[in-house]
Amino acid sequence: MNQLIKIILLTLPLSLTNAHAVEKRVQDFVLDDHTVYEVPVSGTRVTTISFPSAIAAVDAALTTSDGKTPGVFQIAHTKGTAYFSLRALAKDATTNLNVRWNNRTYVFELRESTEPWYSVVLQPPPGKSNHTLRPLTPPRLIGLLDKAKAFSLLKTQQSDAVASVEHRDLRDKPQISDCGDYEVRLMEAFRFPDDDTIVFQLIITNRTDKPIEHTPEKLEVHIGDRIVNPSVSDLTSSIAAHETTSGYIAITGGLEGPNNVSLKNEFTFALARHDPTVETPTSSPTTSSTPKATPDESTTPESAPIEPTPIPQ
Repeated sequence: MNQLIKIILLTLPLSLTNAHAVEKRVQDFVLDDHTVYEVPVSGTRVTTISFPSAIAAVDAALTTSDGKTPGVFQIAHTKGTAYFSLRALAKDATTNLNVRWNNRTYVFELRESTEPWYSVVLQPPPGKSNHTLRPLTPPRLIGLLDKAKAFSLLKTQQSDAVASVEHRDLRDKPQISDCGDYEVRLMEAFRFPDDDTIVFQLIITNRTDKPIEHTPEKLEVHIGDRIVNPSVSDLTSSIAAHETTSGYIAITGGLEGPNNVSLKNEFTFALARHDPTVETPTSSPTTSSTPKATPDESTTPESAPIEPTPIPQ
């Protein structure tokens, strides 16, 4: 027994040393655009640098993304993601790399090393989290609708403006809410995490011989077993017989509101009619029941969604 204790005591310092060495290969830093981050990178290991949310752009000298173009470091980054990975291709190589995130530039000095970091996790500055909500006044909500309408143009010409926005394009295969004498097609969905808001582009078709009058602000958005009303809408309140109209609505809530709802959900919509006709929407003729709401992948699975409170118009 004493011999076993001696062996454990002799090996314990070595184990603690190795654990400390491995721990040093995972680094955490608070983001500061006036700091140069020196990152050791190896040719036989991968180093991954992670930001709090999607990166707008990565610019670097002497790097290659395909391994065929000459470079001393290889970089792998998928547009729209919040991380990129690095590997050294030459001994004693050095270069700089600049990352655009949240309208600021962050600078990294890369150097080849036999003791690389495996992961670098970057945190937002205290009080400046990318999830800090700004006051959602009616003009700001209208601004989010305008940003959704111009999303394609902004993504091409001003990518920083929509870097954190999640987008689901359903124009080729819309989600259809069949409400009998009318239908609502979901064409696009936009999630603005910084503003805890989801914007929907809708197309509504009147199948009847009479106009349909409704209240856009009371339109029902069905998400699983939840029903949410818009916080702002630009839909017309009257749809002529056999006519189709399009527009946008936004739903907004607290931190457990839309930010706890994934864009992968089956969303269904029902108009708030002025006449007594009431229809129960279905997502499509083949759907027999409304699925449970799918939480966003970035939230804790156990957290239960709380219905957002619409902002008074």
